[in-house]
Formats: sequence, structure tokens, C-alpha cells
Amino acid sequence: MKSLRLILSTPRYFAPAFVFTSLNIWFGTWAIYIPTIKEKLGINKADLGIALFCLSIGVFTIFPIASKIINKLGVGKATWYSVVLCSVTALFPFLAPNYYLLMGSLFLFGMSHGLLDISMNTLVTEIEKEDKQNFMTAAHGFFSLGGILVGLGSFLIPVIGNPVLHMGITAVLIFILNLFIRKNYVDVVAAPMDKEPFSLKLFKPLFLLGLIGFLAFGGEGAIIDWSGLYLKEVALAPEVLIGSGFLAFSAAMTLGRFLGDGISARIGSVKIVMLGAVIAAIGFLFVLSEDTVLAIVGFALNGLGFSVIIPELFRIGGNIKGIDSAKGVSFIAGTGYSGFLLGPVILGFLAESASLKHCFYALLGCILLVFGATALLRKNKV
Repeated sequence: MKSLRLILSTPRYFAPAFVFTSLNIWFGTWAIYIPTIKEKLGINKADLGIALFCLSIGVFTIFPIASKIINKLGVGKATWYSVVLCSVTALFPFLAPNYYLLMGSLFLFGMSHGLLDISMNTLVTEIEKEDKQNFMTAAHGFFSLGGILVGLGSFLIPVIGNPVLHMGITAVLIFILNLFIRKNYVDVVAAPMDKEPFSLKLFKPLFLLGLIGFLAFGGEGAIIDWSGLYLKEVALAPEVLIGSGFLAFSAAMTLGRFLGDGISARIGSVKIVMLGAVIAAIGFLFVLSEDTVLAIVGFALNGLGFSVIIPELFRIGGNIKGIDSAKGVSFIAGTGYSGFLLGPVILGFLAESASLKHCFYALLGCILLVFGATALLRKNKV
């Protein structure tokens, strides 16, 4: 909890951590109104899927050029400008009068979302380098907190009674808070580094990090999408407990992220990723027992294990010798989001052709691959 206390007591660390919270609040508020917007525009599930894919395209469109934008503006200014863009574009889907403008709105929101994601992770990486303090994992804990705040805010839906007003109030409040605290990070720039020609020596750690990111993000996305259905159809959980797997996963992930920096500082980023993979693997064994209580405990262990993997990947990616931090973070984000988007889809086909339980065997295999790939990273002293 040392890093949590550090963030709460130090504006220099709290300001970027709150950006993480902000991003999840904007995205989560959009997410809880997806059914309402679908009904308002009279679109079917297939149309909605295409519209959501436009958001993903927006995210991926920005990834190849994000590092150039960040290096040109400075990571602090890039983060602030991305906050401004997200504050504005988060409203666009709510204002879209038809399906085609909804797709365009989500594309723009996705671009803003992607740029902010890379900027804020690069920002924390640079501050960690300057101050020799670890708070990346705790910053991701603040991202998880944003989701919890959105969940609590969902109780206001019947009170406010207007999606545009709800998002408008949210966007304005978050913007104002960021406006007051931006001075703590806006002048941060990436440390200059000597250019090093790209070589196989650099490709190997990047490839391994990309593989780990793809598998870890994919596993996290699959648990979010499939945990409830698994409890219902495989573990035969009563209806009241169907959402318990996701709740246990989210709560354990938040806790793990607030504890992770202290452990990482003691044992190192690579070892903590390996430890997280082991804990997540044990969690999958519990889930595969098909017992309701053990499965819920398993999802909690999944959350605890996955909680440290992704933040530590960003930390490692931002510190590879010979690659500037923005490019390293962009690469992790790109491969990771590919897994987050494609993983649940691939597992959906597997569930349809085989069974849902086979999906979780596949996820167990993926987390074991994460352990193996991380062991190779350790061998290469990344």
C-alpha cells in the first residue's frame, strides 16, 4: 500500500493517477448507456457490433503515430491534450442523431482514448525514471477505481433520466478536476536518448513482451466477457451469484494493483509478472473445478494474478534500452489491445464448437505461455 499512500500524499503522482481514473469513467459511462443508445437509434445487435468495432478502429489508428505525437509535444502536454479530447469526444456518441454519425463518433472517441492510454502510461514511466519511485501498478489501480465509481454512478440513471446530461455532467466535472491538477505533470518530457539502430537484440524482448501482452489482455477480456456465463452454464451457480465471478475478479484486481508496486520494487518487474502468472494459473484450476464457490475464488485469484501483469508490462516496455519509452508503451498497447479484442471472439468460436469449459482450459494454457515467455525475458535480463 506504500505506492497508494505515495499517490494520495503527492500531487506529482496523484495527478497522473487521476488521469487513469478519468479514462475509465469516460469509457464506463459510455458503456452503461450502450443499451439506451441502441434503443434510441433503433439498431440491431449486428449494427451495434459494427459501431463498437469503429471505436476499436479508432484506437488502433492512433497507435502507429502516438509515439511521434508524444515525442513532439512532450509526454505531459500530450497527456493533457488527450484529456481535453476525451472530455469532448466522450459526448459525441450520446449526441449522434443516426447510426452513421454514431460510428464516426465512436471512431473519434476511440482515437482520443488510444492516445490518452499511451500518453498516460508513458507519463508514469517517465516520472518513475526521474524519481526512482514505483507507482505504475497503483496508477492502474486508480483505473480500476474509475470502473467502481461508474458502477456507483449507474444508480443515478433513473434520477438524472437523460444520458446526454449524465455524460455532460461527468465530462465537465472530470475536465475541471484535471484542469486544476494538470500543472503537476504538463511539463514532463521524455528523457532524451541516443538513437540505436533496430536489431534482433531489440526485436527479441519486444516480441516476447508483445506475446505476453496479447495473451494477458486476451485472458483479462475473456474473463470479463465469459465469467458470468461460465458460472451459470458450467458451475450451475444460482442466479444471485452469476455476477459474483466478475465482482470477485474486479475487487481482487483493484487490491492487487494497490499492493503490486511495493512487491515489484522488492523482486523486480519480471519476477512479479511470473508470480502473477502462477497465481492466475492456480485460479484457473479452481475455476475448472466446476464448483460454484471454488470457481468464484478462482476468479478472485485470476484478478489478483492479472492485476500486476499489464502494468508491469508497460513498465518493462518503457524501459527497454535502445527504444524510447513512448514507442515501447505503444507497442505493448497495440499488441495487448489486439488480444483484448480478439481473445473473447476466438474463445467464442471455441465455446460454440467445443464447450465453454474448453475455453478456460485454453486460458490456462495461455497463462502458462505467459509464464514461459516471461521466464525467457528474465533469462535475457530485460
